[in-house]
Amino acid sequence: MRSVSSVLKKVFNYTTQRYVFAKPLLFTLAISMLSGCGGKKHDPEYVIGFSQCVGSDLWRKTMMEEIKMELSLHPNATLVYADANGSSKTQIEQVKKMLNDGVDILIISPNEAMPLTPIVEQTYNKGIPVVVIDRKTSSNLYTAYVGADNYEIGKMAGEYAGNVLKGKGNIVEIMGLPGSSPAIERQRGFADGIKRFKDVKVTSQLYGNWLKGTAENQLLKSAASLNNVDMVFAHNDVMAAGARSVINRLRLNHSIKVVGIDALPGNGGGLQMVGSGVLNASMLYPTGGKEAIVTAFRILNKESFSKENNLQSLVIDSSNVQLMKLQWAKVSSQQKDIERQQALLTEQETLFKSQQTVLNITVITLVLAIIFGGLASYSLLENRKINKSLEAKNDEILSQRNKLIEMSAKAEMATEAKLNFFTNISHEFRTPLTLILSPLEDLLNNDKIRSVAGKNLNLIHKNAFRLLRLVNQLIEYRKIEYEKMQVNASPNNLVEFVKDIIDSFQHSAKKRNIDLRLIHTDAQNIDVWFDANMLDKVVFNLLANALKFTGPNGKIHVFIRQDDEYVYVDFQDNGIGMTDDEVLHVFEHFYQADTNSTKGSGLGLSLSKELMLLHHGDLKVSSKKWEGTTFTLTLKTGAEHFAEDEIKREPLNKAELYERSKVYTTDLDETTEIQNTDALRELKEQSVLIIEDNIDLLNYLSAKLSEQYEVYTASSGTAGLDSAYELVPDIIISDVVIPGIIGTELTRRLKSDIRTSHIPIILLTAKGSIEQQIHGIESMADAYIAKPFNYDYLLATAKNLLKNRALLKDHYSSDISTQGKVPMSNSLDKKFLNDFAGIVEQNLSNENFSVDDICKLIGISRVQLYRKVKALLNCSITDYILKRRLKKAKYLLINENYTIAEVTYMVGFATPNYFSTVFKAKYGITPTEFKRSQHI
Repeated sequence: MRSVSSVLKKVFNYTTQRYVFAKPLLFTLAISMLSGCGGKKHDPEYVIGFSQCVGSDLWRKTMMEEIKMELSLHPNATLVYADANGSSKTQIEQVKKMLNDGVDILIISPNEAMPLTPIVEQTYNKGIPVVVIDRKTSSNLYTAYVGADNYEIGKMAGEYAGNVLKGKGNIVEIMGLPGSSPAIERQRGFADGIKRFKDVKVTSQLYGNWLKGTAENQLLKSAASLNNVDMVFAHNDVMAAGARSVINRLRLNHSIKVVGIDALPGNGGGLQMVGSGVLNASMLYPTGGKEAIVTAFRILNKESFSKENNLQSLVIDSSNVQLMKLQWAKVSSQQKDIERQQALLTEQETLFKSQQTVLNITVITLVLAIIFGGLASYSLLENRKINKSLEAKNDEILSQRNKLIEMSAKAEMATEAKLNFFTNISHEFRTPLTLILSPLEDLLNNDKIRSVAGKNLNLIHKNAFRLLRLVNQLIEYRKIEYEKMQVNASPNNLVEFVKDIIDSFQHSAKKRNIDLRLIHTDAQNIDVWFDANMLDKVVFNLLANALKFTGPNGKIHVFIRQDDEYVYVDFQDNGIGMTDDEVLHVFEHFYQADTNSTKGSGLGLSLSKELMLLHHGDLKVSSKKWEGTTFTLTLKTGAEHFAEDEIKREPLNKAELYERSKVYTTDLDETTEIQNTDALRELKEQSVLIIEDNIDLLNYLSAKLSEQYEVYTASSGTAGLDSAYELVPDIIISDVVIPGIIGTELTRRLKSDIRTSHIPIILLTAKGSIEQQIHGIESMADAYIAKPFNYDYLLATAKNLLKNRALLKDHYSSDISTQGKVPMSNSLDKKFLNDFAGIVEQNLSNENFSVDDICKLIGISRVQLYRKVKALLNCSITDYILKRRLKKAKYLLINENYTIAEVTYMVGFATPNYFSTVFKAKYGITPTEFKRSQHI
């Protein structure tokens, strides 16, 4: 038994903690009254959800009194209370409703551990703090626990029972609800408490479900077992009272002691039952209501708190029960005084607020009167200033208008000068182009020169015509834009006109086996008024586009049809077609669809549309992606729609028509990709992947670079990305503006992928501004070269990048540890090497360690791993592992006192003989001789 001083000390500590708080409450309320005058501010507004499901009515009432007392210190907090009346299912639904309504923190006293665990975990995972009172759930996913240590209370009851029975006797234990954590812990604690009393036995265990009636029924069913009982221990005072009732009803020995748990104050509580002799003793079980609120506000206010808050307990029996009752009576009296003071403070606060409202209204009225008076005076002064300012602004506006008129006239003159310069310089381009094309055609007609440089001369010839076509389109576009182009219409046979143009494209069509033909009505002559010099450009553009976007073995059919008012020419192909969005924008200036074909200027169709409008006709398009496109050219019959100055009666010159067609047909001559037919040629040591959508440039670079490198090619970003992953070349040269994935995005993807991050990338682009070059370098490209570029400079750049890569290989494949801080061109490469070296180092002792194990751990295929290691370390994976094993063996032989056999297995060799053979082959000395030489 504890000493009287120890018991009184615990009583004082507990009552101070649980009940005595009158002074702090009054102080807080006083501060709250002065909060409007610079005093302490209230806590932020919080909504606290409290779900209660356990305990007797008195236990719940006591807990709620403690909670209300503590909440009186936090007037801004709102408590949402729900009582599940012992039903776990009801409690779960109540908690869900609280979560839907929105609470800042949940306080829960779970009925059962297992059923309530999921909803508590769900609340916690949503980020809502959860304070568990009295009973824990089956997991640790909660913010804080407040409650007595049920195990310690049970153990305290067991020790008390052993001492009271003087180490000998029989006990009936009435437990709580099966599966609840308090019942489990109290039973386990009680068993440990009586363990040291060998002659104290628990003869029977019953479940009373925390209820008096259930406990009585269970005891009556096993009444025979009560004859030799010295004590009944119940897990709460309610069941203990039921046990005493059964004992009295059965008229058993009144010396049977009854011990419970709770020791609640008030009428019918454990304190009263101990005082009246119904119970011999009760273990004090704090409800934890006050502590739960204190902990909740610590959590909400981001203050420090303890996750596990175990409350103190003590034994209440005849020796201290009166003292406890007196203490409780005193606390109850203090609480009533506090409530009366709170009511008085509330009245005073209401009065203060009403007086403050009147004062505020008076002050505001006076301030508004002063402000309005000041505003009236100020507005009079400002009106005078505004009038003067408006006069000055009017004068300034007039002056600016005159300046704008003058500047507009100058701008118009400057625009006209720019137009004249643009027209003149465009015309001037034609002279050097003519001087390029004429001698070039002479060179092409010379068999000797053509046999030596025919391929390069054809490339120059083709691109010179392409430049001439662009110059012509720009000049015509500017003429139309400034209404300088005049229609000179004459009557011509439209069928013969279109047929002649089609014939000039037949050569290009046959080379790709495209069925190009004219399909018209039986009438061989359809006379239409049009300007042949304009309309031929429209037909040229439409046929050139059809050939560009129609694949080999395709078809292009031209239909001519007419009615009373119009003649129609349909250009129908079965090429790649266009999307609805592309159709919508196809006639816009400088618009280019995202296709894999050779790019144009974006002016051809726009110019054709304008030329048809000058003819008072139209040009329309219908298309379906991957099925084909149809352009419909519309011309009016007769000549009434032309003005007098738009009519010309000169005949059509077919020779000029043929010469003009060369500008369009020359560009259609397909450049075949270079195919290396030498199957027995020697493969180059290094490889390069070229990604370029211009076939001429692609073939040029392929031919030049193939002299020193193994060359792979791709004509789109998507194909280039696939080739890079599959082939893992030594270097990549890519254009920036390419179909599919653009060059900068392609670079970012390759540099971010562990399989290709080590490959140097050179970007080629026509975008040569400083900002664009910076953007290219920021995409992790190793070099950024603007077009037109010098081939020798490109080659030198590629060689330099490969040389730097070789230096890194030498460093990481040397016998020196890879831990040296040598900078790498790519952090992903460094991470790969660190991971690779770490995996090998960790598995050196595993003789079954293989390349497949490394592939699984790093997450890439065997082929990619071999290529990556070869590219970075210039050695095979097997050689690297063997080198690391021998190096570690050498370290162990020098610095550790292991036998040769032990070292053999520590570095992953199957037998000492094999280890000795490999070691000697590497270092020229056996392991035994090496170890001996180190200790001489």
